[in-house]
Formats: sequence, C-alpha cells, structure tokens
Amino acid sequence: RTRALGTVNFCEGALKCILETAKTPPALNYVMEHVGMGADSYGLRAFGESRGIRTFAYGALGEPGPSAELLSSPVLRRIGEANKRSVEEVALRWVVQGGCAVSVRPTADFGMGNSKCAAGEACASGLKARSQVFDWALSPAEMTELTALKSPSGNPTIFSSLGCPDSFFASK
Repeated sequence: RTRALGTVNFCEGALKCILETAKTPPALNYVMEHVGMGADSYGLRAFGESRGIRTFAYGALGEPGPSAELLSSPVLRRIGEANKRSVEEVALRWVVQGGCAVSVRPTADFGMGNSKCAAGEACASGLKARSQVFDWALSPAEMTELTALKSPSGNPTIFSSLGCPDSFFASK
C-alpha cells in the first residue's frame, strides 16, 4: 500500500489531474525555485499547499547549473556581507526561510549529465558549506528585498510535460 508519493515538475494542471484520480495524493512537488522567481511563481506553491502538497525545491542557485547572474547579484552580495555569509548561503537561506525543503549540489559541476562528484574532498566540503544555512536567518526586510527581485527569472516546472505553461519541451 502506498503511504506517500511525490511529483517532479508538476504544474497546476498536472497536479489537478493526479488529484482527480490518485488514491493517495502527492505529499510533495519537486520544482525549481530560486531568488528572482518571486515568492510563488505561477501560484504553484499556494495551489499545492492548499491541497496538502509541500514544495521541495531544486535549482536554488540556478538551473541547469549555478546562474552567473544570481551568483554575481549585488543585492545578494550586499546581504551576504551584512550577515557574514556567501552569496550561495543567502540564496539557499531565502528558499529555506520561505518555507521550502531544498536540495543542493555538492559541487558546481555536479548535475545534469554529471552525477558523479569530482575526486577528493570537494563533495564533502561542498555539502558542508551548503548546510550552513540553518543557524542564522535573513531579516524580514532582506527577505522582502530578495523576494522582489525579478531576475534571474525562471519557471518552477520548466522540465514538465507539454501541457504545462512555458514547458521546455513545448518549444521543441
């Protein structure tokens, strides 16, 4: 018997479809979320959470790999300096503090097409560095400022099916 299931890149329409037929509704939806996408891109989080579906985020530093635009943001840099944190930590903290679980890559080269960590200590040290987001918090003003950023933009379900808005596959 299935006790819980998760979905990956399900837009609102796809979630509605599965909710109509599933005996066990999804417990979480794994979607992209990063600074620049706003508090609730496409209203997907509110839709899911109103139905008991939590958001689990990937791409907190950009997708399909770290975004140069995000990592060079003067706003993230300034907030990081004020908190004695890196830009990466600020970006991850924004996602976590916004209420999402988040997955991280151990190194910048880990990801689509390369799911092996480089030899040496890079993976362990990368994961350790990215775990430093739980012992501090952004101020309400910092959260508001980061949430208001419009760039780099993104689609939380870009790698979804053709029936979802702005799907990567719809343009192929």
